[in-house]
Amino acid sequence: MHPPLAVIFDMDGVLVDSYRAHFESWRVAMREQRRDMTEEQFAATFGRTSREVIAQTWPGQFSEAEIRALDDRKEAVFREILSLRFPVMPGALELLESLHESGIQIAIGSSGPPENVRLVLQRLGKQDLFGAVVTGEDVARGKPDPQVFLLAAERLGISPRRCAVVEDAQPGIEAARRAGMVAIGLVSTGRTKEQLAAADLVVSSLRELSPAVVRALIERRACAKDLA
Repeated sequence: MHPPLAVIFDMDGVLVDSYRAHFESWRVAMREQRRDMTEEQFAATFGRTSREVIAQTWPGQFSEAEIRALDDRKEAVFREILSLRFPVMPGALELLESLHESGIQIAIGSSGPPENVRLVLQRLGKQDLFGAVVTGEDVARGKPDPQVFLLAAERLGISPRRCAVVEDAQPGIEAARRAGMVAIGLVSTGRTKEQLAAADLVVSSLRELSPAVVRALIERRACAKDLA
């Protein structure tokens, strides 16, 4: 019998190619505020919570109440766009099913609001496969803080050292490593292999992953820690 293992998936850029939908929704929301977000600014903050993005990109320019309202507006526009165009990542459905069938538990660890996560889960049609779902509402600190992944592991009842994380952004890779988990970098829209170089493995497609690959990565990391 193999010890229990888990894979925690980031959502945006990993299960759904939402880069363009997020960028478009930021531009719509900020233009209503007579501001703009460049793609360079967007790429530098992709993967963080909307609240953190606003505070970092426009420091001191919005009150807490305004940040909450702007956050809500941006995410509502995002869901409208994603509902019309839902680009599931190639290989995502097959990988989720194969992991589940092999006995490896799966979870979502996302910085996005619960409404976004629910929409993606509904569109994927695989809600029943996930043993835990953690959203930006569940954590006080966004990535690169490891809180989101540690909470997912806790909800699954699996030690962090027996978990792998699939991420497409550098803050997420750092969060996974700080959590003591295997970090798998996925090159998605707007990302390069170089940006994900800190990961234990970098892939260009989810089709390069399988239960055997994940198990080998986790076992190798666990063995190295035992020998340290």
